[in-house]
Amino acid sequence: MRVLIVLDHPYTLASADNIPHNRSFTAAITAAAVRGATAAGHEVDLIDLAADEFSPVMTRQDLVAWRQSAVVDPQVRDYQHRLLAADHLVFAFPVWWEAMPAATKGFLDRVLTKGVVFAELPEAKGNPFRNLMPRLQGVTVLSVMTTPDRAYRWWYRDPLTKILFKGTFGKIGIKSLRWINFDRVADKTPDQRQQMLRDTEKRFSALAPTHSSGGTAPR
Repeated sequence: MRVLIVLDHPYTLASADNIPHNRSFTAAITAAAVRGATAAGHEVDLIDLAADEFSPVMTRQDLVAWRQSAVVDPQVRDYQHRLLAADHLVFAFPVWWEAMPAATKGFLDRVLTKGVVFAELPEAKGNPFRNLMPRLQGVTVLSVMTTPDRAYRWWYRDPLTKILFKGTFGKIGIKSLRWINFDRVADKTPDQRQQMLRDTEKRFSALAPTHSSGGTAPR
């Protein structure tokens, strides 16, 4: 199975090691997911948005092309080819102001082009969106936040899954959607953080193709 992981953190994957002033738990979680999926024999493709200097800004030229089911940016076209080849898509990012960072939102805006990744059928009854990614079986979100998990789900009403699942991939037609949230990481002990990394590696070592029709599954 081909697993595409999209990492969004300014420190890049190079910050996965526990080195003071150059460390990111988001990157460490991503590295654990890569190790687990690789150990299981999956082919892992990593998009490191910061390392790629990906711009989240939809330009005028981008939008004109988007409306014509076309792409003008070769980096976006490359990301689309890799997305269309993926069986499972993983996003990893920290949560800032209760949502994803700009580069992840920009990935949705610029890479998910109508006519390339999804189709819109104006005359369709009900949901007019149709998935054009036949290989993609599921999407997993790995989020790292300081907000307590319970407060995020109940007080803030869980913006992440509303945007990424209900408003994007669920709308397109992807059925297997999973959110794994790492909350209050700064308050955890080193042993607790190491356990989170081991659990993530184990989870991805058990990753298997899924044909489930059950929707959003929390951690």
